[in-house]
Amino acid sequence: MSESGTSPVIPGSQANHSRQVLWLITLVAVGLSLFQLYSAGIQPLGLFYQRSIHLMLIMMLAFLMFPLLGPKHDRGLASGLVDALFLGGALITGGYLVLYLDDIINRAGFWSQTDIVVGCIATVTVLEAARRAVGLGMTIIGLIAILYAFAGPRGELPWLGQFLPGILEHRGYNLDRLVGQLYLGQEGIFGLPMGVAATYIFIFVLFGAFLEITGAGKFFIDLAYAATGRQRGGPAKAAVIASAGMGSISGSAIANVVTTGAFTIPLMKRLGYKPHQAGGIEAAASTGGQIMPPLMGAGAFLIAEYTRMPYLDVVKVSILPAIMYFATVYLFVHIIALKQGMQGMARGELPQMRDVMGAGWHFLLPLAVLVWLLVMNMSPMRVGYYAILTMLAVAVARFAVWFLFIAPRKGDKVTAATLTEAVRRGLLKLLGGLELGARNAVAVSMACAVAGIIVGVVGLTGLGLKFSSMMMAFSGGNLLLALVMVLLASLVLGMGLPVTASYIVLIVLVGPALTAEFGVPLLIAHLVVFWYSQDSNVTPPIALAGFAGAAIAGAKPMDTGLQAWKFAKGLYLIPLFMVYNPEIIMGGPVPLLVWTAFTGLLALGAFAAALEGYLFTRMGWPSRALLLPGIVAVFYPSLAVEAAGAALMVLVLAGNWLISRRSSVPA
Repeated sequence: MSESGTSPVIPGSQANHSRQVLWLITLVAVGLSLFQLYSAGIQPLGLFYQRSIHLMLIMMLAFLMFPLLGPKHDRGLASGLVDALFLGGALITGGYLVLYLDDIINRAGFWSQTDIVVGCIATVTVLEAARRAVGLGMTIIGLIAILYAFAGPRGELPWLGQFLPGILEHRGYNLDRLVGQLYLGQEGIFGLPMGVAATYIFIFVLFGAFLEITGAGKFFIDLAYAATGRQRGGPAKAAVIASAGMGSISGSAIANVVTTGAFTIPLMKRLGYKPHQAGGIEAAASTGGQIMPPLMGAGAFLIAEYTRMPYLDVVKVSILPAIMYFATVYLFVHIIALKQGMQGMARGELPQMRDVMGAGWHFLLPLAVLVWLLVMNMSPMRVGYYAILTMLAVAVARFAVWFLFIAPRKGDKVTAATLTEAVRRGLLKLLGGLELGARNAVAVSMACAVAGIIVGVVGLTGLGLKFSSMMMAFSGGNLLLALVMVLLASLVLGMGLPVTASYIVLIVLVGPALTAEFGVPLLIAHLVVFWYSQDSNVTPPIALAGFAGAAIAGAKPMDTGLQAWKFAKGLYLIPLFMVYNPEIIMGGPVPLLVWTAFTGLLALGAFAAALEGYLFTRMGWPSRALLLPGIVAVFYPSLAVEAAGAALMVLVLAGNWLISRRSSVPA
């Protein structure tokens, strides 16, 4: 158990492992984390060395953590032998590149038979590790990409090309050419997605694991309750704020739901929120953690690499859209609390801000160091390394203060035995953080490895440009229809892929069309695709974060998913706002930025009021209908139209306020 009061979400912990396997998992996980720390802060490694060793250890962890037949089945003799074969495949995948990298580079393009055989082993091993760690959908999409590369008159499967629509036809590629692309080049398995996973993502996942294992989760939750608990619907508002804070720790919306939802959902239900409302609020708020700087669920690092922009610039332009999203969820929560006549929690039930800060202020120091070093334009990987060192230094200093000053003042006897026990527990917690960080990184890294296969095939076959042509044809050159197509594609991909992989695949396919054909600025195109890649967490029929919230709330999954979809409407509207008002991201005169931010927040608030039929008091259908043209006008790229829409919304909302004031005056 962590100090946060809940056990950290440990991937693979549901399986019934033997003691020997558990020891192996710990050994490999701790070894991986130490390797990453060494390469991040002491001795940086070359591109292929870093990525191949990282992938090798990640795949070994995947095969140890996730049995062949799933967590509900024990390892028998047959499945154990299969696992042993795949462990060997993982060692070969990484070890071959490390041992023979110079020879491979010297014969670039003229691969030996051994190169091709090892490349085939690596591809199969990656697909199987992804099936276990990420899910079958990821592996199926990777296999479809490989089959697509083989389809064509010069490919391994020329007959398959007959079934491709004309626009998707290509020459086809043989085994040697495809394996060279996927395993021996820089555009396949060891391409940019794996490079980001093996450097920036892992070190920040490890940083989050240390925060989680030391009780930072409880600190952020208590801080949110102390700030908002006495307001109407206080626990729900605390859920929104805590999820925003936890978003800087957790790289997963589902893990965010499980961590914060264990506290917030029962309190929301007790206050009067219906179970499916409580689960939906938590799911929508937790999904927002993925778009909340500074980490953005690893998305900020990928966007920075793809756009060739400094990481700090990506973070800075993402702050306002994230605030707009959480403001929308917060307003939904407030409106429901008003509609249902809820009150806040009693002062005695809430933690006091002074006590919370006194007990956990030290958790803010590593975050402050992290932000300061980022502002100093230090490499994100090195920033993560120093943030982890700061956290360990703070933990040691806190222990020393307790040992030297607090314990004697309280009259606690500090003996050699108690000191030894305290040191032992500290070392176990250190090892626990190293292990948890590696476990948490398995799914993301495997998703990036298979995404590399898909990206490699797209680059080899020119599928990205063909997909762009299809987008132009289907949308008829209409940007709004094109964005709707991106949204639908992200929803379908999100049913089988995690957020990171969905973003990588989508941006490779639709990015060229958005930027070249529709004129969307590069950074905005990436942010739009990244935001839309989150929608599978809150959009039925596959609302993964919503289903996690339903499990905690004891509600029906589909009802909870629908509520999460409603509360997360900013996820769909804010990217549109970024496209039609690019100055909010790309910069501009300060008055224009202030005006754009004001109209955006006003439109989101009006949309929440129109959807709920309530703001200051109940809102009739005529008023709700009047708000809609005002909301649409804000997205129109004309200052006069925007001003007219804003004026209409202000008039309707002001009228609703006057009605509420009039009804509150005694007759």
